[in-house]
Amino acid sequence: MSPRLFLLSTALPIAMAFSTAALAGEVKAVASFTVLADVVKQVGGKHVTVTSLVKPDGDPHEFEPSPANAKSLNAADVVFVSGLGLEGWMDRLISASGYKGTPVDVSQGIKTREMDEDGKTVTDPHVWNSPVNVKVWVKNIETTLAAADPADKDDFKANAAAYLQKLDELDRYAHQKFDPIPQDRRKILTSHDAFGYFGREYNVTFLSPLGVSTETEASAGDVAKLIEQIKAEHVKTYFFENSNDPRLVKQVAKATGAAPGGELYVESLSKANGPAPTYEKMFRYNVDKIADAINKSS
Repeated sequence: MSPRLFLLSTALPIAMAFSTAALAGEVKAVASFTVLADVVKQVGGKHVTVTSLVKPDGDPHEFEPSPANAKSLNAADVVFVSGLGLEGWMDRLISASGYKGTPVDVSQGIKTREMDEDGKTVTDPHVWNSPVNVKVWVKNIETTLAAADPADKDDFKANAAAYLQKLDELDRYAHQKFDPIPQDRRKILTSHDAFGYFGREYNVTFLSPLGVSTETEASAGDVAKLIEQIKAEHVKTYFFENSNDPRLVKQVAKATGAAPGGELYVESLSKANGPAPTYEKMFRYNVDKIADAINKSS
């Protein structure tokens, strides 16, 4: 695992993390990647303009910041990150941009998932793949925006409450899809280990040749073990991801006989005309794709 994944492990208290008080009526917010940017938009509503550093279909692990990103960061009233090591490039970008604030780590308060990778204990950063975790994001975002723009705090509170209801509905929707499926059939092959929180919430087992970051590389021995595990557990469906290279997962699938289930949106929203332009649509799309694939393979 790249050492960059261990950056951004600490942050100032949320209410103190914006650089300057925003004028009532408009907060200039920057979010690290598209999924987070959409949630900020849902809470901020008309009072917030949001710029995502990583663009649709982009990989937040391997993102390379540009001068335009530095300019956006420098002009921001508040910057939001998911944290937990996802944005290993952010410290470098802050230094280059001259941004004087501290990014708001919206994942503070989430019950994280720890896992072993290459003999080291690491924290899984992909918290948004459970809407239960995104509820924590929403509360942290609301607190931050209210501190940056107190005049509009009632609107932020109302927007947050409405979106929390949508997240509860997403959680119910996923349970309705997966709960009737026998536990031993809820098994899927994906490109890298990004569905841990989804799996924890809905008791779905995800197997993958790569770890929590697309920057890691799978050894031949690890791939061989995974192939044997997939055969032993009779995993019948594989998915590739919109934001990273599908070749390795296709290689594993070919060796095991797993059938393609299509594309999932794991770390990035689609473009506006795609199937997953918002977090809500992304989550429903992934649930439908995974549940349908499991049901068809039985």
